[in-house]
Amino acid sequence: MNSIHHRYRRFREWEQQPHQVAPLSEEHHKCATCGTHYEGNYCPRCGQSSRIGRYSFKNAILLYLDVWGLGNRGMFRSIRDLVLRPGYMIRDYLRGMQMAYFPPFKLFFLLVALWLLVDSGMNIQGINREQQNEKETKELVRRFFNKGTDQVEVQEKQVDEKTDKAHTADKRTTSVEKEKKMKRVERVEDIIAVFIEQHSSVVTLAGLLIFSLPLCLLFRHSPAIPDLRLSECFVAMVYITDMIVIYDIIPSLFCFSVKAEIISNLAAYLLAIIPIKQLSGYSYWTTIWRLLLAFIPFIVISVLLAVVSVIVLYLIV
Repeated sequence: MNSIHHRYRRFREWEQQPHQVAPLSEEHHKCATCGTHYEGNYCPRCGQSSRIGRYSFKNAILLYLDVWGLGNRGMFRSIRDLVLRPGYMIRDYLRGMQMAYFPPFKLFFLLVALWLLVDSGMNIQGINREQQNEKETKELVRRFFNKGTDQVEVQEKQVDEKTDKAHTADKRTTSVEKEKKMKRVERVEDIIAVFIEQHSSVVTLAGLLIFSLPLCLLFRHSPAIPDLRLSECFVAMVYITDMIVIYDIIPSLFCFSVKAEIISNLAAYLLAIIPIKQLSGYSYWTTIWRLLLAFIPFIVISVLLAVVSVIVLYLIV
């Protein structure tokens, strides 16, 4: 028991410890690019690494990985810290330790691309989970709307039986107009659904920016960061979203059932409380009620934007 407590205390100390930069090399180098003689890990004139030598297959692979961000040690360190010490890592990044960690927006797009690859078949079963989930979702939606349609049809029949036959023609005209309006609404819904599907990353970032507005107001005078800015809050939310995506990739990679995946996704969203608590320095209770309070204006703004978008598209279409 004492050993477990000691390890936990060591882990807590490591969580709050900023990234330690490796000491400078004392070896003497001559830069192959600019010919500068220097001591250290990088050329002070052009920035080339001292480890770069003659071209080889190893260098070619490393350069290819660097193009995608996979050869950068900061990416693996960022993923590790987002899982084990997310809030403290984000605080270090906001304080200026940016060379030690992978940029949040670049990491976001790379993780989303990896998530799409896993869903499209790069998982342990080799199945297209995106199509499978889409079929199940359509089936659930079809059942839901069929029930609603049946109830509406029963109510309409009861109304038709009670009304006078003289108004039948008028009702048919009204029903035709209703059908036209419904088709127009369905077309607007299809346009919005296609836009969200094709630009899901942009929509997510826009939602994070909107959510950052009330969140920054509620956490701008937190104990750990007493002068939090909107831009810093937005970057923090992108990093937290990166953490959630990392957790969401796991059930897709191991092909969890739909129910297990839903539970896992909900747990990932609940875990977002931890980095915000670590970042702000508030207690869990204070962090939770401030988060819930921030959701109120976020939902109001999102609903207003959705209503305005539907009205504009309805008038255009």
